[in-house]
Formats: sequence, C-alpha cells, structure tokens
Amino acid sequence: MDHNLAVLIDGDNIPSAYVKEMMEEIAKHGNPTIKRIYGDWTNPHLSKWKSVLLENAISPIQQYGYTQGKNATDSAMIIDAMDILYSNKVDGFCLVSSDSDFTRLATRLREAGKRVIGIGEKKTPDPFIVACDRFIYLEILKTKDKEEQPEVVKGKPNKKQSVDRLTPRVINFIANTISDVADDDGWAFMGDVGSLLQKKQPNFDSRNYGYQKLTPMIASIDQFEIESRENNNNSKFKLIFVRNKE
Repeated sequence: MDHNLAVLIDGDNIPSAYVKEMMEEIAKHGNPTIKRIYGDWTNPHLSKWKSVLLENAISPIQQYGYTQGKNATDSAMIIDAMDILYSNKVDGFCLVSSDSDFTRLATRLREAGKRVIGIGEKKTPDPFIVACDRFIYLEILKTKDKEEQPEVVKGKPNKKQSVDRLTPRVINFIANTISDVADDDGWAFMGDVGSLLQKKQPNFDSRNYGYQKLTPMIASIDQFEIESRENNNNSKFKLIFVRNKE
C-alpha cells in the first residue's frame, strides 16, 4: 500500500524545468495527496511555474516578500508542514528545496515519526541533506532527456558523462556497509545493503554515478562479487546477494 505524502515545494529555490521528472520520482515513494508550492506569485521570476501547476495539480500558496533579499516562502512552508503533521493525514513529507533553512523542519518531522524525502540541487548544504531520510538530487532526474542520457558501454557509464566518480572512498563506504549486514560467509542481501547505504548517507544514489540501479553499479566494481539465488516466495524474481572479494 502506498504511503500518503505531502509535497511542499520552495518555489523561490527550485527551477520549474524539473517538475515533470520530480513528480515522477516522488510517485515511486508514495502517493502525493497534498501538493503545494510556495512563493510570491506577484514576482515575475515565478512565471514559468504558473504554466506547469495545473498540469501537475500543484496548489500555489501566496507568500509576499516583506523583506528584500529574504526567502519569503520559508515561514509559510514551515507553518503548513506543522499543520499537516498535526492533522495526521500523511505518512511522510517531501521537502523540495536547496535551502538549509529547512534543516530543523526535516529533523522535527522525523522526530514525529514521519519519513522525510528531500529533493534539491547539488548545491544543497549538507545539514539539510543529512536531516532527511533520503535526499535526491534534481540533476540526476534530467538524465531521461535525450541530450543528457548517459551512454552505457558494457554496463558502465561513458566517461564523458557528467557524473560523480566511483572513488576509493566511495568503494570503501560500500565495502564497509556490505560487511555490516553480511552473514558469517560474508554474503549480504542487496536490498539490505541499499537500505543501510541510504541510512548512513541520505544522498547516496547509484544515479549519481551514472547507474540506474545499485546492482549494476556494484557489479562494475572488481572488489565485489555478486550471486543470484532462487526466491522461494516468487519464482519470477531472483534474490541478489553481494560480498567483498577476499
């Protein structure tokens, strides 16, 4: 059963060009029953958002900018989030912003037992990222566009594409996480590995490195060994396990 999500968007801080891919991504995590975007709609810089709101059933919330140079949406978005929290109508929140001012809000919502998914650009400060259960970069959602689609050769991303590198530090992070959930023989269920990676580092995502899924990314690294096993509960799907090579 899908979890009900409240999607709250900082219109002053997020480009409208990402809205289609962003809503598709949110749908993977739950049912967005509340969708609101905050901003000063008298400001011309939000004009591009107006054309996509109706198409995506997003409700605009007016917040006048009383002080020049200040983000007017912060207080309105935070107040609404707390009202929604106390209404107990949703299971989680999706906070769409690259602004660290929402760090405390994310922490408070998680303290109340709600799942918090953050979405923002790669410029987002670390405090907001780590305050979320999961954080997704907007830039990786645009790879569906033909001009930005990563080229894949034998399961590996083309070196020309603009993605993060699989550095020794990243590989060691994965190796340590595998060890954390491995059985006595060193094997770890891939689903458990993925869950723990995101708990340790909310912005960890295989798409940051040019891979749509975690399994092909780990399979591309010589340090790891992957094994496919029969699933007694569902013969159509295999269970994937991974371990560090000795």
